[in-house]
Amino acid sequence: MSSQLVCRPEQDLPVAVLRVSGVLDTMTGDALEHAVTRSLSAQPEALLVDVSELEVADPGALDVLSAIICRTAEWPAVPVVLCGAEPETARTIRDWPGCHALSTEENCEKALAAAERRDEPERRIRVRLRPVPDACRQVRQLVSQACAAWQVRELAATVGLVATELVANVVRHAHTTMELSLGLRDGLLYLTVRDGSRRLPRPRDPAFTDAGGRGLHLVRELTDAWGVLPVPDGKVVWTKLTTGAA
Repeated sequence: MSSQLVCRPEQDLPVAVLRVSGVLDTMTGDALEHAVTRSLSAQPEALLVDVSELEVADPGALDVLSAIICRTAEWPAVPVVLCGAEPETARTIRDWPGCHALSTEENCEKALAAAERRDEPERRIRVRLRPVPDACRQVRQLVSQACAAWQVRELAATVGLVATELVANVVRHAHTTMELSLGLRDGLLYLTVRDGSRRLPRPRDPAFTDAGGRGLHLVRELTDAWGVLPVPDGKVVWTKLTTGAA
């Protein structure tokens, strides 16, 4: 008999809550990964994953759960809280390489209340843009204003250049409305651009005489990390850059 896993998103913003029930094993791991990806793609302030009704079928399934949760550490500025896990499950996941930043909570009600009580000011901007050339100018302005307000003026030129490249790629290739998000958390500046095209960007190797094709190489050189997250209605390109101050 095949296993069944139900992943029910209960809210997306400002804090995402994903309730997972059923049986987790190597067969149903993909369903959990897709659900986590969907919740992260909305770029919430935090993601709470309720596993209180989740049955872990065997020790190998713990590896599946740990790997999925830990991979989210690369996602920009989205802390993940595992709610309602059995003590042994929570301990195994926390001990997994790369999972030191994962939080656990007795239940999601407590975790949600704690997230809503955060007195740290929200340092994030979100803006929707049309795929027109002027979008690049608008983004540079937004980045400059945000960096000044967040007291990281020294990064304005670099982040503005990265943002321009990502937005220009949407204008040139995706031709869809896009959403840009810029956030500052724990000494890291995060920039994401979401568009409606499922075509994934790939760095090119342009000839010396080519006029273009170097945008993603520039993004890679100027940031600490970058990546692409496919989502059902398109993709999210994300980058992060150290500010030098926690």
